[in-house]
Amino acid sequence: MKTLVLASVSLLALGALAPAGAADLPLYKAPAAPVLAYDWTGAYVGINGGGGLAHSCWGISNAGRVAVDPPIGEGCHNASGGTVGGQIGYRWQKGHWVLGVEGQGNWADFKGSNVSVVLAPLTNQTKINSFGLFTGQLGYAVNSLLFYGKAGAAVAHDQYDTFVPGAGAPAFNSVNQTRWGYSAGFGIEYGFTENWTVGGEYNHIFLGHHGAAFATLVGGLAAHTDRIGQDIDIGLIRVNYRWGGPVVAKY
Repeated sequence: MKTLVLASVSLLALGALAPAGAADLPLYKAPAAPVLAYDWTGAYVGINGGGGLAHSCWGISNAGRVAVDPPIGEGCHNASGGTVGGQIGYRWQKGHWVLGVEGQGNWADFKGSNVSVVLAPLTNQTKINSFGLFTGQLGYAVNSLLFYGKAGAAVAHDQYDTFVPGAGAPAFNSVNQTRWGYSAGFGIEYGFTENWTVGGEYNHIFLGHHGAAFATLVGGLAAHTDRIGQDIDIGLIRVNYRWGGPVVAKY
């Protein structure tokens, strides 16, 4: 009988202690789920399209081999139109920061004119047929969204014409130039798949002042040179395909 009582008491004691012992045991925690992070590192190639506006101001700096200082202003005009082209580059991402280099080339159809304020009805016309950018980039990435600035060298191919309206632009009063300068801009880009991105970008091109020598003024009058100052503003939509730097898991 004593043995039975002792066994019963022992079982009751074990039952009372069991919940307390279980409470002291550490709870099992499942491992944290990985977070997918977009990596912008890699080479890319793409296309772009948009529009631009070049602001050109002309001034006569030489007439009949006689220097004119300061130049006599003939007025300003905007040459606007569309553009399409492509870009190729490479980016490196470290943390949130992204560094990159890029080359871009575009065909353009920017055109504008104004009647000279000192030689009316002579009309001065600017055309931009193409431009290129060679830039470095510095960006900040928030997963698949990239904000960046860019700066570097720029080049544009210009055609300058002087003519009387209705008479067209004679070949000897047309000057073609390749002008070098520098550019600065900014953009935003979104990776909508592992390899494809889309974005928008603005660039300003500084081309400074250069001389353009024309054979004649009007009706065989003296040859002259215009000092032409020019800047270009460009807005683009871009689509890129990127290699390398896949989406990675971070814990």
